[in-house]
Amino acid sequence: MTLADLALIMFNGMSWAAATFLVAAGLTLIFGILHILNFAHGGFFMIGAYIAFTLMQLLGGGAVPLWLYMVVALASGMAVAALGVAADFAIFRRLRDVEDAYVLIATYALLLVCDGAVKLIWGLNFMSVPTPAELGGALFLGDMIMPEFAIFVIVCGILTFIGLDVLMERTSFGKLIRAVAMDSWMATLLGINVGRLRMVTVVTAFGLAGLAGGLLAANQSLSPSLAGVFLLQAFGVIIVGGMGSIRGAAIAAVMLGMIESFGTVFVPDYPGIFFFIALAAVLLIRPQGLMGKAQVA
Repeated sequence: MTLADLALIMFNGMSWAAATFLVAAGLTLIFGILHILNFAHGGFFMIGAYIAFTLMQLLGGGAVPLWLYMVVALASGMAVAALGVAADFAIFRRLRDVEDAYVLIATYALLLVCDGAVKLIWGLNFMSVPTPAELGGALFLGDMIMPEFAIFVIVCGILTFIGLDVLMERTSFGKLIRAVAMDSWMATLLGINVGRLRMVTVVTAFGLAGLAGGLLAANQSLSPSLAGVFLLQAFGVIIVGGMGSIRGAAIAAVMLGMIESFGTVFVPDYPGIFFFIALAAVLLIRPQGLMGKAQVA
């Protein structure tokens, strides 16, 4: 194996990591604050991608400039965030004091609703979104070929991580969110509007799902099965990283991305098997995840 081959494998791993983190970011946020494993997250990611497809069709259906593609992705995020407001009023605020089993059933049912809505509105046929005009080529670094859209995805993943990390660790709003996550009862006594913060968290998480769908739409074949593929990867990332940890999710995404990329090259007959092996190994060795806190009985 040459150095160029090794660099390409690592580049592919980073591309996988960035795409998966974009999807997992909102899922990590909503679990960290509300302690809800939102199975419907993948469904709203899928809806975001389909909304981006519809907007692109309204713009003519061809390749658009990068700035307009970003506007479409942001519009998709805002549309899904609006759905998050409805979901919070109808479902999530009702799940805050119920057992985990009911939460899983409710969010899985919401995923089925998303799946049915996509089939009803957009049908069962595969659809695609064209790559932005500026990102249709590739960069050459010696013998290494790097698709420009993959570089774009990596940059978006890094910027999303930085934005969330600064929000949660460096701002007063992030400190309020972490206070509610640690002890909502005490936060209420201190005068914090816990209900409003929880709603903002849900809306932000849904918006991140829609934004991820819009950003990654050109990298996928759109079909009703899209939700399940990314949902599995996103859950793997937050489990390995530690439930509710943004930094843990980012580290886990890179680690799993590299494992997936090297595994695909060296064991091509069993794609994805090393992802599950790594997931099982972490659960056995460190069940709370890389940056999660162990539960004390």
